[in-house]
Amino acid sequence: MIAVVVGLFGLVIGSFLNVVIHRVPIRQSIVWPSSRCPSCGERIKSFDNLPVLSYLVLRGRCRNCKARISPRYPLVEALTGLLFALAAYEFGLSLALVWALVLISVLVALAGTDLEHRLLPNAIVAPAAVVGLALSAARDPGGWWVYLVSAVAVAAGLFALALAYPGGMGMGDVKMGGMLGAFLGSYAALAVFVGALVGAVVGGVLMVTGAIQRRSALPFGVFLALAGVFTLFLGQEMWGWYLRLIGGT
Repeated sequence: MIAVVVGLFGLVIGSFLNVVIHRVPIRQSIVWPSSRCPSCGERIKSFDNLPVLSYLVLRGRCRNCKARISPRYPLVEALTGLLFALAAYEFGLSLALVWALVLISVLVALAGTDLEHRLLPNAIVAPAAVVGLALSAARDPGGWWVYLVSAVAVAAGLFALALAYPGGMGMGDVKMGGMLGAFLGSYAALAVFVGALVGAVVGGVLMVTGAIQRRSALPFGVFLALAGVFTLFLGQEMWGWYLRLIGGT
């Protein structure tokens, strides 16, 4: 029941994240004006703004001008709701759940902005890093320094890579890596590794199929976000498996 309630709450948060994804990269307020159709500018009524359901009822079109609504909107809402429900099932009612829900929200928003605008806005990354450090310190008061050191170390490592390969990584990726360190501590290194691995595989497949050229840039923030979610739920198990592998047990 807790997972269901939190999942429904996640649908609402997902609707808000759609506003963040659309407005923050173009420096518009996320509070005012209220939601409007991007095509005709008509204000969206409350009964047409229900997460996922309204999209299905309207068959993916604006009620006023009939312009097609991007499927990104219900996908973000459904994904956020699903991840919130999984987090509630995994962490229960605890401070860890709050920490997980904040991280999930930030990662969904950053993945959306990077995929749609090729941007990882400072307006999202910087406050998230501060909140992440605060929540991590509250969860683990004795090890708060681990998260601070991890944030600096991961950002420094990615910065070195950005200098070495300027076409493959931007400063937004560097800052996002530091933010992951603030939330995940030393497991952020695992997230970066998984993100780079998945990005390399996807990029290789796209090049083989001719979808992109050899020097085409991929939105690495999307892969970092995916790896961040993976590490949130499976990081400890993955690290334990790796240690057993190299230890021969």
